[in-house]
Amino acid sequence: MVMGKVSMCVYGCRDFQVKGLLKDKKLEALVDADMQGEYVDAEVEELIQVALLCTQGAPMERPKMSEVVRMLEGDGLAERWEEWQKEEMFRQDFNSMHNPNAAWILNNNSTSQIPPDELSGPR
Repeated sequence: MVMGKVSMCVYGCRDFQVKGLLKDKKLEALVDADMQGEYVDAEVEELIQVALLCTQGAPMERPKMSEVVRMLEGDGLAERWEEWQKEEMFRQDFNSMHNPNAAWILNNNSTSQIPPDELSGPR
């Protein structure tokens, strides 16, 4: 039940907001208030990580459903998350070096203008 209540919140926020709340360990802001604190922080953190991996802008960067299932079962999430974190840092460094106005681009990354068929395109 926690997964549904966390996922709704994560998908309703912009990814940079979720990343910031996750980094600052402000998980309560991402969990449905109806949970009344009845959740395990570590599990919520893992669910948020999976959600962020699943909502990447490029379809090819998102995990396959079989990978998502394995990550939710506790297999491979830490490795995948660490790899993604490194790639994110590289992208931010690259963008800031090559585009001085990159900060607003990174903070305004949205998939809301992308048609659904592109969001879930072939792998």
